Amino acid sequence: MNTMFKPLLIVILLFCISCSGERYTEPLSPEEALDHFQLNEDFTIDLFAAEPYVIDPVEMIFDAQGNAYVIEMNDYPFVPGIGNPSQYPSNPEAVEAGGKIRMLADTNGDGRIDQSTVFADGISQGTSILPWEGGLLVTSAPHILYLKDTTGDFRADSTEVLFTGFFNDNFQAQITNLRYGVDNWIYASNNGREGEVAFNRKPDEPPLSMRGSDFRFRLDRGEFERATGPAQFGQSFNDWGHRFITQNTLHIRHVVVPWRYLHRHPHMASTKAVKNINDHGLRTYQLTPAPYWRAERSARRQEQYDEQGLDRIEHAEDHFSGASGGTIYNGHAFPEEYHGNIFTGEHGGNLVHRDVLMPMEESPTYVASRGGAEGNKEFLASTDPWFRPSNFTVGPDGSLYVIDMYRQHVEHPYSVPEDLKEDMDYLRGTEHGRIYRIAPKNAELQERASFNLREMETHELAEHLSHDNQWWRLQAQRLLVERQDPSVVPTLETLIGQHEGPRARLHALYVLEGLNSLDADIVRQAMQDPHPGVREHGMILAEQFNECLPQLIKGVDDPSGQVAFQAALSLGEFSGSQVVSALAHAINLHGQDPWFRTAVLSSEAGSSIELIETLLNDGSFAGEVAPWKQTFIEDISYAVGSRNVESEIISLLNALSRSQAETETQWQIAGSLGLAEGLRKQEELSPGLEEILQGLEAGSGSVIEEAIGDLMQFYSI
Repeated sequence: MNTMFKPLLIVILLFCISCSGERYTEPLSPEEALDHFQLNEDFTIDLFAAEPYVIDPVEMIFDAQGNAYVIEMNDYPFVPGIGNPSQYPSNPEAVEAGGKIRMLADTNGDGRIDQSTVFADGISQGTSILPWEGGLLVTSAPHILYLKDTTGDFRADSTEVLFTGFFNDNFQAQITNLRYGVDNWIYASNNGREGEVAFNRKPDEPPLSMRGSDFRFRLDRGEFERATGPAQFGQSFNDWGHRFITQNTLHIRHVVVPWRYLHRHPHMASTKAVKNINDHGLRTYQLTPAPYWRAERSARRQEQYDEQGLDRIEHAEDHFSGASGGTIYNGHAFPEEYHGNIFTGEHGGNLVHRDVLMPMEESPTYVASRGGAEGNKEFLASTDPWFRPSNFTVGPDGSLYVIDMYRQHVEHPYSVPEDLKEDMDYLRGTEHGRIYRIAPKNAELQERASFNLREMETHELAEHLSHDNQWWRLQAQRLLVERQDPSVVPTLETLIGQHEGPRARLHALYVLEGLNSLDADIVRQAMQDPHPGVREHGMILAEQFNECLPQLIKGVDDPSGQVAFQAALSLGEFSGSQVVSALAHAINLHGQDPWFRTAVLSSEAGSSIELIETLLNDGSFAGEVAPWKQTFIEDISYAVGSRNVESEIISLLNALSRSQAETETQWQIAGSLGLAEGLRKQEELSPGLEEILQGLEAGSGSVIEEAIGDLMQFYSI
């Protein structure tokens, strides 16, 4: 197969379009489509599955037996049951739920699917699947379902609605992306959409409001809660449990602060928790021209911007607009320099983009950069405008599988002007679908042979916790947690203490957690592990054990920024003077980084008046003014004002009045402004206090000092 780019193809393609008078191209056969790829020269691409065995795929997974399951979104972009709305001119009748889940099979062993079995059909708005206890979890808004074959005919005959109440009015922005984390939680993207979600196994639990968040749950413990987001379509974890999400133009973001920390109290000045880590802007290098509707829409928008005198450019092509399916490669077949890279589809530009993730030395986050060989091109791009890379899977063989919906149009009708929809058939291509397999050149892929982890003995599963491919490690971990077999505990403890691979030690640690077999000694051992990724999770698990607090305090001094950051977060689960002192130390060491300031402020101890007093009486902090210090004093004073506890406000005012003489004014300005902003969160303020706050907000220097004096008098100090 020829994967080299042929510029002549574009010329021929455009010539044929202009000669035919058609605005949109016709589909290619699977074999023809292969010849339209330009791929990184270290790799090859071949066809794993195509129509009629797979149609409109949006996700594929491999279960513990090595079976490949794919979920198909045949009803996209129409919400089932809605008939002939104005934004769907090509949809004259109500649409039925047409989604399917298929099990794919390669019966002759040639590496290409030649048989498929419908595991389930009639799936409404189905977008993702995940193996669980011999069945499949399925996101099917407004539900998360559990489907299972109990008779062995590869057809689901048992359906349970686990969760219900998710937003379900837009395929592109609803519950999706089920992922099993190393921490034994299952995560799902919700794009921050509203919804009141109930867990049907716990009908007495109050519904969970989902606005502004993603979702996570544990079926082994019956727990469910909000997760930091929002992610749209694409989320992935690296080997150390760090979460990365995808959302349209924001193709790569790092979830820095988990929801459970950021919402420990409602008095944060800022709840920012996600960072756009892309260092190279929105530029892409697509090989296809912009489709007619996009070029025309962009031209209209640009004309409006120009008429309004706006310094803004509307790009029709060569920029991210539909990033999708960001997936970290953590397999074992690619060369080492590709391990931990994240691959993202841009279905509007018919390409796959690669980012190299590099952790920052003294900060808990990352930088995402283009690969060295891809400065002015993409990892994979096609000259075929029907190529729609929506998602990815890293298989048990270590290959990267590209899920191609293969449609003429994938833009949601909401986003296209009415007149441009007239010759757009949104169902054009519903008979197509492709899945490609990318592997290194000359690679020997070992795991294409049949296997069945579910039939393995418990001790055999434990051996796979050290596999070089995260797929094997996570499958083994999940099965061990499902089995709840305590006989494996000694083996796991040996792995943690003796195995040379840090990834194996991490997975063994969380299997023990899932078996409820952790103790303080094991956690302390993890907190002292040679690898920072294991130490970081040791800090998390230390939250369960009061006796681990001394070592958690020491974690603030860890040379790894990610470990020290987690120590600051986890310390917030404790209280007492030693915790306040440790958090003050964390601010002195790491306070220039805004994420560390957020970590400290997120806890009761870290937003307490005791911490303010400690810092303002500390010469190393208060003796020298810096912008980040003023910001921190303002933010922590905001929390005091937001809580509106009179004794705390009095203590704050006293602390500000006693601060270092040479820097007194700066701390007073920062503290009083934060206090005023926090107090304004109250529903009603007395007229006297309102007048004082107006003076605070309008003044500086001596005016601030006078206003603080007025505040002290108001509170009868």
